Amino acid sequence: MPNPPTFSIVTCTWNSAATLADTLASVRAQTCQAHEHIFVDAGSHDATLDLLAAYPGNKHVLRDVKGGIGRAMNAGIAAATGDYIAHLHSDDYYADPSVLAVVRRCVEQVGAAGRPPAWVFGNIRVLKDGRLLPQNAMRPYSYHSFAAGRAWIPHPAVFVRRDVFTRVGMFDEGLRYAMDIDLWLRLGAVFRPAMLDRVLTVFRDHAGSVSSSNRVAARREEFAVRRRHAGKAPLAFGIYCLRYLKRMHALQHRHEEKQT
Repeated sequence: MPNPPTFSIVTCTWNSAATLADTLASVRAQTCQAHEHIFVDAGSHDATLDLLAAYPGNKHVLRDVKGGIGRAMNAGIAAATGDYIAHLHSDDYYADPSVLAVVRRCVEQVGAAGRPPAWVFGNIRVLKDGRLLPQNAMRPYSYHSFAAGRAWIPHPAVFVRRDVFTRVGMFDEGLRYAMDIDLWLRLGAVFRPAMLDRVLTVFRDHAGSVSSSNRVAARREEFAVRRRHAGKAPLAFGIYCLRYLKRMHALQHRHEEKQT
């Protein structure tokens, strides 16, 4: 029986033909090919499924998975057989061909001194209006700094050891915007991540991005999620509340300017 792949890459799709080719090309270009690629499609009626049918390699396509992005990501996790699971959405792509090799080297180095890390994350760059924006500096990680909203964990650059989901659970399918923050708070309360201070993934920010299309609703849901976990780091949550009020005031001010 063949060994399981090191990585299971989960890509959720829905009428994604306009951007999917970049995602597929970036995975095919990886120097580390010890991966499977799981596609979770919500019922595309453009050329998405044709692109997936033509895509070579170790792939699995789950069709007509309805119920939102949280359910789609969980379906991908349930189907995965790799040691580590990454979610690379159809808007995003890996920054260069060495990404998976770098993550595997990190896993092996940490594992050589003990148990392989429960999760690993790196940095992203944002592609907006056809231009790559300067990358944001990565602050040193601690649970307190993340709970306070000072450190950030970019979802497209996260790799989670598959067995860890049985300990902390999967994505909350009742959430629309902040399911990743909820999972990172659960993960971080139990396991410290390994951090790679380098760009792993390019995130495409456009009008159709869920995180971009309704920033006020996303902020409110994030607040509710962080309040769930406030008992684990109450001082950090208090600091986050101050940051939340400042950001919501700025969002409201921008909204009022657009109305005038």
